[in-house]
Amino acid sequence: MNKTLILATAALALIACNKQKENAVATGETERIEQVRTIILQPREIQREIAVSTNLQGYLTQNVAPSLTGKIEHIYCEVGDRKQKGDLLVRMDQTQYKTTKITMGNLEIEKNRIEQLLRSGSATQQQFDQITMQYNQTKEQLEFLEQNTYVKAPFAGVISAKTYEDGELYGGQPIVVLTQINRLKALVAVPETYFPRIKQGMKLTLTSEIYPDKVFNAQVEVVYPTIDPATHTFQCKIQIPNDKLLLRPGMFVTTRIGLGKERTIVVPYQSVEKLVGANDRYVFIVEDGRAKRVSVELGQRFDQDVEIISDEIHEGVEYVTTGQHKLVDGVKLNVVE
Repeated sequence: MNKTLILATAALALIACNKQKENAVATGETERIEQVRTIILQPREIQREIAVSTNLQGYLTQNVAPSLTGKIEHIYCEVGDRKQKGDLLVRMDQTQYKTTKITMGNLEIEKNRIEQLLRSGSATQQQFDQITMQYNQTKEQLEFLEQNTYVKAPFAGVISAKTYEDGELYGGQPIVVLTQINRLKALVAVPETYFPRIKQGMKLTLTSEIYPDKVFNAQVEVVYPTIDPATHTFQCKIQIPNDKLLLRPGMFVTTRIGLGKERTIVVPYQSVEKLVGANDRYVFIVEDGRAKRVSVELGQRFDQDVEIISDEIHEGVEYVTTGQHKLVDGVKLNVVE
């Protein structure tokens, strides 16, 4: 709300209040007085934290998709199987691999023979260089074929999907999907206000409705350097140890990031009013013996209390805690104990 609108609103309220007094005097009526209870606002030290909900992901996910087309001879796993790093997952058609292995063996024999002839002067350096080049090229090809014929797990994880069966023709779609679950990650969107305060390595906690009595530890691994102009948030990548495998990819969790202690104004939650048909919040304070309506923003919640934020809410203000439901701006107040 800009200053002009605030001043106009205040002026109208004052006019209405004066008019009410004049009407009361003219008609001989008694001015309306509301009974309320109040407190003098004092800052309270709180542990500042933000809570953001997100979905968990496997820290690493590997689509097992060989660079060779052809028949799938055998798949060594089913969905749900746990695999260790280096375990064989898929064996593709071996024909090309075996043929290349024989070729490399023959080239190795020929290379050794020409090397001996070169030493005796019966072969030229050019002949030796040519056979060496052929040998090295075939060796690289054999290594490539071995990796893509006998496909192994690059890390420990669980098989989370399977697309083919033994004997089917591989056409480019991942044969299986390997997901790491003993370590998880999540991306959380944090309001831009907190950008200067979120640092790599910060500790945080996770909670899940599935385990209401458990708190899981996590850590900020990456703070993304840009702000989304549409949502005014920035992303953080968090890492979650999961050695007991209680958490799983896809679970919905709430992350809580502690930002240290602060002093702020906290009031009873029930004393904050909500505008009908909107999410605007307001409270009443006492000014010159009358009720003054103040728009506020809600901050952090603490059981039955809530933080309120407004330029007019500060230490020393007399704040209405009881009787506020029947108040209007400018009404005369009688503060009772």
